[in-house]
Amino acid sequence: MKTIHEVAKQFNVSTRTIRYYEELGLLNPNRSSTNQRTFSKKELAKLIFRGKRYGFSLEEIKEMILLFDFDRTGIQQLERTVEYGAQKIQEIESRMAELTQMKNELQQLHGMFSEKLATLRGEMHVE
Repeated sequence: MKTIHEVAKQFNVSTRTIRYYEELGLLNPNRSSTNQRTFSKKELAKLIFRGKRYGFSLEEIKEMILLFDFDRTGIQQLERTVEYGAQKIQEIESRMAELTQMKNELQQLHGMFSEKLATLRGEMHVE
């Protein structure tokens, strides 16, 4: 378990940034008997994995996290997140189009090969 200060040092961000992520619901620290925030490895990994799950690079995640330290309103961070999000959506749509085309081609080939196989099997039974 790490304290908020240790986490801030590890990620090179301010403790305010860590609290901000807690406010947003991105982090859910435990509380010690003295009400001090403590973070498990699992909790810290959750923040990074959430970004990775959506295809963001570690550099992009770090950039988005660090932006809050430069702009406490969160506006720059949200602007960058929206920008990166739009890029990811475009990449996903492009990939989905590629996969749809691949699926259609494969279905067509599957149908042709199935017909050919049925024809060949039919010819073998006739003889």
